[in-house]
Amino acid sequence: MDQKSHGTPPAIGVATPVPYSAAVGPYQAYHHLYQQQQQQQQQQLQMFWADQYREIEQTTDFKNHNLPLARIKKIMKADEDVRMIAAEAPVVFARACEMFILELTLRGWAHAEENKRRTLQKSDIAAAITRTDVFDFLVDIVPREEGKDDAIPRGLAGAPTDPLAYYYVPQQ
Repeated sequence: MDQKSHGTPPAIGVATPVPYSAAVGPYQAYHHLYQQQQQQQQQQLQMFWADQYREIEQTTDFKNHNLPLARIKKIMKADEDVRMIAAEAPVVFARACEMFILELTLRGWAHAEENKRRTLQKSDIAAAITRTDVFDFLVDIVPREEGKDDAIPRGLAGAPTDPLAYYYVPQQ
């Protein structure tokens, strides 16, 4: 005889199937919030790069810098193959370094906010590096702390791992 046709309850200790909609409900809510947060972070990155591009186009004063040009020039001369450095080269490097630091900070801050913190930590920078493929060259320099609960797994080779993919503003 078939038990299902008679409406008898399942045996004790036997797993009963949970309706798909009931099992997915809490996950869907979390996933929806996560997607909203990712969209907001993507918009922040787009605004960041649009502002950077606009600022570069409007720059007329090349004498004031946030990073010391002498130090940048010294780092450039650390390469024994570099003999002469044009005056504008350290200026361009200073701006590129500033943009690099700003973007890495923005991505790290997004991770801090995801973890409901208002203090940027080394682990936030490490997470930003791990999530962004273009920062792969930094993985060995800023290693992730072992045993962290918020460890972010690397995707398979060729698969995009960053929901906040590197945003490039093409020149118009």
